[in-house]
Amino acid sequence: MKNNPRTQASRSAATREALIAAGRSLFAAHGFGEVGTEAIVQAASVTRGALYHHFVDKTELFAAVFEAVEADVIGRIGAAIANSRQSDPIAQMRLGAGVWLDACAEPEIRRIALLDAPAVLGWERWRQIGARYGMGLVQGMLGQAIELGQIEPQPVAPLAHVLLGALRESALYLADAADRTEAQREIGVVIDRMIQSLARR
Repeated sequence: MKNNPRTQASRSAATREALIAAGRSLFAAHGFGEVGTEAIVQAASVTRGALYHHFVDKTELFAAVFEAVEADVIGRIGAAIANSRQSDPIAQMRLGAGVWLDACAEPEIRRIALLDAPAVLGWERWRQIGARYGMGLVQGMLGQAIELGQIEPQPVAPLAHVLLGALRESALYLADAADRTEAQREIGVVIDRMIQSLARR
């Protein structure tokens, strides 16, 4: 009796998701360096062979975990903007930046996305993955603001890179702060003013 390819694909996808979920939980709790592959496969209830079937090594599993975290945060930002029913693109950007900073203050996201990801994946890959998830959203809001005359006409791509860079650096500032509550308040004001400064006078 032949195996159903669809069933095999479903099982494979479920195994991969179990590994990512287990890795995410363990990396968030203990940090990348303190988590061994044996702990991951036990938490995911899979074999070591299943781990290496889906991921070359622990670093590649971590990259998939980081991508899942980035996707979740961007999904949160998109949902917050949609739920606000705010049609002003600059107001949307301000709201999105606030959601981003709130997320970055959470222990799981701080540990995985801000503390471990740059060190484990390297600065360039960390930046590329982050941009892959945030760039489209930021470019869309900037493009809309320019079309509506709220921002002076200018190339959208470099402006989006500058804004994402500022948001990335603000998150790193927050992650390293001794008093993260105060740092979040301060950096939130800075980012909010920066976004407002884009508005056409």
